[in-house]
Amino acid sequence: MIHAARDFACAVATLAALTCNAASPLASLRLCDGAAASTVQQQDRMLRFAALAQRELDASGDTVAVVSRNGTDLSRFGIRYSHAGVSLKANRNGPWSVRQLYYACDERRPRLFDQGLPGFVLGTDNPATGYLSIVLLPADAAARIEPAALDDRRALRLLASTYSANAHPFSVRYQNCNQWLIELLAAAWAPLEDTVDLRARAQQWLAENRYDPAPVQVGSHLLMFIAPFVPMIHVDDHPTADQFALHFRTSLPDSIETFVHERVPGARRVEMCHDAQRVVVHHGWDRMADGCTPGPADTVIDFD
Repeated sequence: MIHAARDFACAVATLAALTCNAASPLASLRLCDGAAASTVQQQDRMLRFAALAQRELDASGDTVAVVSRNGTDLSRFGIRYSHAGVSLKANRNGPWSVRQLYYACDERRPRLFDQGLPGFVLGTDNPATGYLSIVLLPADAAARIEPAALDDRRALRLLASTYSANAHPFSVRYQNCNQWLIELLAAAWAPLEDTVDLRARAQQWLAENRYDPAPVQVGSHLLMFIAPFVPMIHVDDHPTADQFALHFRTSLPDSIETFVHERVPGARRVEMCHDAQRVVVHHGWDRMADGCTPGPADTVIDFD
């Protein structure tokens, strides 16, 4: 009985870890996932980290970037980044604010939200160590994304009415935060006419252009069994074969970055991290080492 209870708790926690971004805390399972509690010193470091990120964006000479942060802890799946949005220099909320999908827990529905870069960085499970990935889009690619992202009607047309943290990338039944972003990119780059079936046509274009998110291995039949009883997790949009194989295919920042890298010549990537002592800035498409460890070509900025 003790083992069964422990396994059930672990299964729920694993499913909860798939949640990308939400608006307020919900009990100890944190399925409606707000930022973790942080000390004044940690908040100060994260705000300084965000300021350095904005300095990188300003220095780039670009106007649009896909930004991803470590939010919910997905390390058990070997995943660093859980949540992504589009950062726009011309965002009406303020320069480089991030337009993104979040789940409004009180309303039990997804919403679009423009958030300043400091707030975006603060939305993490681990205030002691943070990671941020910035994919800078060249002018020709950005020229289509910017008006599409700032067109409220079009951006909302791509917003599903029902949220699922593990939404299948080729089903319009649900949507997670990263899926809204990749569908926005598809609708802008195709480009697609703004009609009621915009989501379906964006997904068709993505499939035709080899968007292929890697499966997330869940490793337990128990997870599949309890999924229908966990808020914001659904399995009825996933193929039966995937369920039997014990994996979900869902949009995550890594799959979006891979797609952009393959499709957009001239796209550049900056990865940044911080711990209690320093910020590390890494340029390139290879992944930074775990533990915020600098490589030989990385820039290190010490906190005073």
